[in-house]
Amino acid sequence: MKENLALLSDFYEFTMSNGYFAKNMSNEIAYFDVFFRKIPDNGGYAIFAGLEQIINYIKNLHFEDSDIDFLRKTNKFSDKFLDYLSGFKFTGDIWAVPEGTVVFPNEPLITVRAPIIEAQILETYILLAVNHQSLIATKSSRIVNSAKGRPVMEFGARRSHGETAAVLGARAAIIGGCVRNFLHINF
Repeated sequence: MKENLALLSDFYEFTMSNGYFAKNMSNEIAYFDVFFRKIPDNGGYAIFAGLEQIINYIKNLHFEDSDIDFLRKTNKFSDKFLDYLSGFKFTGDIWAVPEGTVVFPNEPLITVRAPIIEAQILETYILLAVNHQSLIATKSSRIVNSAKGRPVMEFGARRSHGETAAVLGARAAIIGGCVRNFLHINF
C-alpha cells in the first residue's frame, strides 16, 4: 500500500472545500492551470518535472479514519463534509506537458478539470511537486549545458532534507540531464 498524503496540504484547502460543500457546490466543475509568471534568474527557460509524483498522489489520495478524526477535532468542519471526505476519490481529468519538457512563463504546465472540492484539495501537493522538482531539473539542465558535453553527476543527497527529497531531487536532476550515479556492490 502506498503512503497516504491526504493531509499534506494547506489547511486553507480544507476550509475552502468545506465552504463549497456547505453551499451545495460539490458537483460544480472547476478548472485550474498550473503555470509560472517569470523565471527568477532570467535563465530563459525551465524544465518541467514532478508529474509522476502527482499522478501517484492522486491515485492514492484517500482519507483514513485517523485523518477524519484529526479534522473533526478542529471543530471547523461539518459532519456531512467529513462524511464526504471519508469516501473521497478523485474523478476529474488532468492534462500536463511531459516531464522533461522545456517550458516558458505563462504557459499551462498542468490543467485540472474536476468537481471543485476535488480540484481544491489537489492544489498544495501539485505546487509542492512541480516547484521542487522543476527547480532542480532546470538548474541541472543549465549545469549540463554549461559542461558542454562532459557528464555531470548529481550528489544532492549530501545536502537534502531527508531521504525523500534526496531521491526526488536525484530523479529531477536526471530529468534535467545529469547522468545516473549508482553505487554497485557485489556480494
